[in-house]
Amino acid sequence: MNIKGDKITLRAVEEKDLTKLHEWANDPETQDIMGGIYFPSSMQFHKNWIKETDGDQLNKRFAIETPDGIIGLSSIMKIDWRNKNAWHGIMIGDKNIRGKGYGIDTVMTTMRYAFDEMGLERLDGQMIEYNEPSIGMYCKKLGWKKEGTLRNWYFRRGRFWDKVVVGITRKDYKKLIKSNNYWGKV
Repeated sequence: MNIKGDKITLRAVEEKDLTKLHEWANDPETQDIMGGIYFPSSMQFHKNWIKETDGDQLNKRFAIETPDGIIGLSSIMKIDWRNKNAWHGIMIGDKNIRGKGYGIDTVMTTMRYAFDEMGLERLDGQMIEYNEPSIGMYCKKLGWKKEGTLRNWYFRRGRFWDKVVVGITRKDYKKLIKSNNYWGKV
């Protein structure tokens, strides 16, 4: 089942996506704002990753697709089914389309799926403190709340940076939907 947004579709990650995933994982500029992969990764690493994640019920990763192809990944991970919460992250790998609304549509689509289809109560996220575009998108445009700071968490650019912890509840999401009239009536 694909999950449709206004501009994007979230779908399963497929082997055909490996070339782009490998490229983005090895792009220093993309990884600088992500905080994930620390070393160069091989194509075999990504092939193994797809096999290992296929069917995982606690970690869901989606390819973000437009009519022009894959542009990134959206994740709902560390799903705690009992307490109804999970961690969310997004990576827009194609640098040429950042800042054009694809991130907003991806997060809105992911939230809709997490809250309305999966029945989750909250999502959590994190960003490196200098990733101001992401912090602004989540906290100023999408109703997420800054819930904390973990000092000196990331080492980048020759120094330590804080981790900004954010979260959103189902109630916050419903309020956002109602105030902005996303996807019709709630």
